Parts: sequence; structure tokens; C-alpha cells
Amino acid sequence: MTEDACRIDVWLWRARFFKTRSLAARVVEGGGVRLVRSQTRAPVDKPSRSVRCGDVLTFAQGPKWVAVKVEALGERRGPATEARALYSVLEPSAVPPDRPMAS
Repeated sequence: MTEDACRIDVWLWRARFFKTRSLAARVVEGGGVRLVRSQTRAPVDKPSRSVRCGDVLTFAQGPKWVAVKVEALGERRGPATEARALYSVLEPSAVPPDRPMAS
């Protein structure tokens, strides 16, 4: 993997959305994460799928859905202040509406 990309399960863990990397991987494998890159929306089903700066991720966080834009990849799972620099939270209107996926 290049330095401009990171595994999606690792990024979700570094950004502190999930307590463990294995929990993040389970959510990804279960289809609980959607990725928008270059106006293309796709479900993510493999934890090894890469995420890049500028990507938008949508996933369940407890009882609500969260949409975040990846701002940085990070190098470690640091303190919460460091983790918050990895993403920006999007307003619901900034997320493209769901539409049927092309097979």
C-alpha cells in the first residue's frame, strides 16, 4: 500500500471511531461502511480496502449514522485531539443520497 493510502479498518481505529481494530474490521466486513470517492459511492466489505485523503466514509456510530471526510491518514492511534485532526464531520446534506449500486 502506498503512503497516500491506508487500510480502512486501521484508519477507523486510528480516528478513534472504534475501540479496537478487529471491531472496525468486523463492521467493515458486515457492510456497515460506505465509501464515496470521486462522486462514486460503493459499499466496503473488506478491511484491507484503502482509504485516501478526500474520501467520504459513512457508517453507523451507535444509534446514528456518521459521515466524515478523511483529512489525513495518521501514523498511529494517538490521543483524541490527534485523532480529530484525521477527519471532518459532514452535515447530512453534504452526503450524496443513497441510490442503487451498480453491480
